[in-house]
Amino acid sequence: MKQLIIILTIVMSVPLAAQDKNKKEVFTVSGNCAMCQKRIEKAAIEVKGVKYASWDIPNKELTIIMDERKCNLDDVKKAIAHAGHDTELYTAADDSYNSLPPCCLYRDPESIKMEHHK
Repeated sequence: MKQLIIILTIVMSVPLAAQDKNKKEVFTVSGNCAMCQKRIEKAAIEVKGVKYASWDIPNKELTIIMDERKCNLDDVKKAIAHAGHDTELYTAADDSYNSLPPCCLYRDPESIKMEHHK
């Protein structure tokens, strides 16, 4: 009985899911151009715990390195949606999206044909 109590104490003190301080995640973020890239990366990096953010324009993929002890993937995706860019889980509010420059309005198929600024 004493051994069982000791084993249960040890098992319960070990976290079920280890949190990684350098967790790499890659996910899709909607956008068009280098202005979108700056906005997306800035929104991600401003989340406490995100150490690195790089959005690939042609592939529409954001790569981040984050400290899972300080933030989670949902925090990052919500921040990006708040900045006006859709992710697979969160859609930007209309007011955030509509405040983007015309060339960044990625929901409009014609916006990709516009001149994109760096």
